[in-house]
Amino acid sequence: MTQTPPQSLGTLLPGTADSTFRPDLLRGKHALITGGGSGINLGIAQSFAAHGCAVTILGRNLEKAENAARGIVDAGGRATGVSADVRDFAALQAAVAQAVAAHGDFDIVLAGAAGNFPAPVDGISPNGFKTVVDIDLLGTYNTIKAAAPHLKAPGGNVLSISAYGIPVPMQAHVVAAKAGVDALTRTLAVEWGLRGIRVNGIIPGPIDGTEGMARLAPDEQTRGRFMSTVPLGRFGIPQDIANAALFLVSDAASYVTGVVLPVDGGQNMLGGAPQYQMFQQMGFGQMGGGAKKE
Repeated sequence: MTQTPPQSLGTLLPGTADSTFRPDLLRGKHALITGGGSGINLGIAQSFAAHGCAVTILGRNLEKAENAARGIVDAGGRATGVSADVRDFAALQAAVAQAVAAHGDFDIVLAGAAGNFPAPVDGISPNGFKTVVDIDLLGTYNTIKAAAPHLKAPGGNVLSISAYGIPVPMQAHVVAAKAGVDALTRTLAVEWGLRGIRVNGIIPGPIDGTEGMARLAPDEQTRGRFMSTVPLGRFGIPQDIANAALFLVSDAASYVTGVVLPVDGGQNMLGGAPQYQMFQQMGFGQMGGGAKKE
């Protein structure tokens, strides 16, 4: 497949026409992106492609992954959609083999698949808690493990998409799983440093236009409450996260590893108190354990 110059991609892919980064920043590289069919991870995939990278978008829904890849190809980039459940290691290995056959070994592995729903601890079923941990934490491990034999060393990059970094009401399952992701990220940075592989993470704040934000803030009143917890006074957009990802996988960050970077408008600096107060006003303390969350 012939790739048009990244400059033409920049006029077609969202958020890249006026990119801070040079158009050929990732030319000749290949990235595997799990959960890349929508939201934050799709924005990252589009930005990587706009800067010269071939991308393999992996999602549980093959049609969704292929449609996301087709949008990048139609814009002049190189992309392939493959399917696997990140909880299924054998399926991931098969998807990785497809990706390598299409675009060669990986320069970048981005573990971004995630599960989430808002609920208090006593409203989460054991299966619901396990499902989120399995997708977020086990899925990140499985992704990295399956891709590792095909990750270039030296010069490879692993990037995880985390969440919060602070205790947040209604999100115990996610906070617990992502704390594990952060610990895995830092441990791998130590273990793989001498291989010349850098391992970093990003903690997104509230990002507009994503499924997760739609679940957490389904109405204007709740959106306003969430926005009040952000010092910059606004929601982010997927391009904000993509810009951080571009930096972390580029040579500009060649001496950066083991970093879990909040890209959240300053939300983490305030700790969990603003979100506690927000959910308290919404009555989370009175929510009982009868809810069944799968």
